[in-house]
Amino acid sequence: MTHRTRRVKDPARVLGRFPSIAPPGRDQEPAASTHRPRTPPHTRARTDTPYDEEANAAVMTTTAETPGHPTVTRGRAEADARSRAQRLEARLGDPYDPANPHGLAALFAADARRTPPAETEALLTDEGLGAEFVPARLGGRLTRADLLARALRPVFRRDVALGFGHGIISLFAAGAVWAQGDTRQRQEMAGLLLGGGRATILHHELAHANAILRHEFTARQGPDGYRVGGRKDVIINARRAGLQVVYARTEPARGPRSHSVLLLDPAQQDTAHLRHLPRVETSGMRGALFSGLEFTDCPVPADALVGSPGDGVGLALRAFQVNRSLICGVVTAAADTVLHSAVRAATENRAKPVARRWHKPLAGVFADLLACDAMATVVLRALSLLPASAHVLAAAVKYVVPDLLRENLEELATVLGARGHDHASPQYGALDKLVRDLPVAGLGHAGSASCQAVLVPQLRGLAERSWFVEQEPPPQLFAAGAELPDLDYSLLGIAGGGDFMAASLVASADRTAALRGPGAHLGALAGAFATELRTLREQCRRIPPGTAALNDPAVVRLSDRYARVAGAAAVLGTWESQDGTDPFLTDPAWAVLALTRTGQRLGIPVPQLPDGVQDTVLGELLRRHREDLSCDLDALAYTP
Repeated sequence: MTHRTRRVKDPARVLGRFPSIAPPGRDQEPAASTHRPRTPPHTRARTDTPYDEEANAAVMTTTAETPGHPTVTRGRAEADARSRAQRLEARLGDPYDPANPHGLAALFAADARRTPPAETEALLTDEGLGAEFVPARLGGRLTRADLLARALRPVFRRDVALGFGHGIISLFAAGAVWAQGDTRQRQEMAGLLLGGGRATILHHELAHANAILRHEFTARQGPDGYRVGGRKDVIINARRAGLQVVYARTEPARGPRSHSVLLLDPAQQDTAHLRHLPRVETSGMRGALFSGLEFTDCPVPADALVGSPGDGVGLALRAFQVNRSLICGVVTAAADTVLHSAVRAATENRAKPVARRWHKPLAGVFADLLACDAMATVVLRALSLLPASAHVLAAAVKYVVPDLLRENLEELATVLGARGHDHASPQYGALDKLVRDLPVAGLGHAGSASCQAVLVPQLRGLAERSWFVEQEPPPQLFAAGAELPDLDYSLLGIAGGGDFMAASLVASADRTAALRGPGAHLGALAGAFATELRTLREQCRRIPPGTAALNDPAVVRLSDRYARVAGAAAVLGTWESQDGTDPFLTDPAWAVLALTRTGQRLGIPVPQLPDGVQDTVLGELLRRHREDLSCDLDALAYTP
């Protein structure tokens, strides 16, 4: 079979910013990949990995069907999402204006009072934010997950708690309904969100990967429906939600059919069987309203069941892919705000250039944020383009991105110094707030453990059947502006499906190996990660079968290394997809710096950073700060 190659851009044009090395000649062509093609993504995929509920039920014996292709989105979908983001950005106004009721000063003050920012919530309701979480076929705006992330970034740029409490928690709840709800349930959920209401999720421990949410609900089937019991102390929007999506245990035995999903209307619940528990104050996301619910033999009608009995774990694993990936796609906007604060601290009231000691942390964090955006964007697009096999990358990205952000915030704290502790300052207070918010948002160490529980059981199978065998994914996975199918929760696979990112890495390494000059540096980095993947293949083939591997630190370390290799593949694929529209992204400097930092974290041999790379990245960061542009792949104007 002929292998499709993605042509590398003209090296003389895209590599010219490195002054120390001459570019290669124009007659050089990239080498074609020789690895064998993979099975098409929309096929049946089966795995025999055993189910282990103690390990968060990450992978189970199942058959994932993906029949046919979903409807392709309209050509203007991406432009529409960008327009909505710009409109929302304009309505929210200058975040640094102390008189702006939606600015950072007002949001920080609400956080300090532990109250939701009422005026900003009203603005978001008026803007119809709930429509972002409703599929277009049901009257909403949701087409693709990557476009949803873009539309939500203006909110998360200002306040992670606001983005959760008045935003994506409703999607987290609705995911099971969009995947398998009947017509009435979908219409009920759509009507609530389109009308400005909220939904919340009452989940067993599998979903949260967060120590603040530990209990679970049970549902005992009877002649007229179910009797729900159980208690949870910490549920976001427990008192404000118009619908509750409950993941309840319906079978006492452990296994992949142990839980079911119920859609409940709080207004229809018997108060004799339901007790609202007091509000719980958290260290982060202080403006979000967390409280508890306790059900005592609460009667629930039979038609509250979403899907079939026992579908709960499968629905959760499908929804997690979207939830995990989306969080990574929006929380980078919050880190963007902190990076702008650090640049302000390094440049404010200073006529001279930025002090040399700040070059490395500022340029390095900027490169990392671009890498995080590349990882998140690729997996969000994969949910539409390659739904049968996106679950592996979703777990890898959710593992890597929070870890990078935590490290980045530590680096930026050194630049901000004492100003980073000025909690009320709109110019500098974002660091302190984000450090507190991330763990509560599920981006702490417990969240990383849950992602490893997804990855570890799959590594041996991927090493034996996928790596260095599959064909690389279609170029639309990386190309900005490419039309993709709409997101369809029902098509998302939960096991098997191969590893398209490993295939992409191998193909990128093949192509960039032909480059010379600065391109040779990028090729050397790609080759180093391909070598690391080859080493991982040999080591992962020796992982013993069974669930004991989840408790083996050496095996868990393999999942860490694999996730970072997958992230490197996303960076390479994103750089290769550039068409020259953005000169900075077309220049390899950002990719070289991001991959060098990733390689150093992995401890693999990477070449020394060429002269000019750090200066190029820093120069772009300073330009974006001066011009009020975002520090992601879009470089969108703030407060137009």
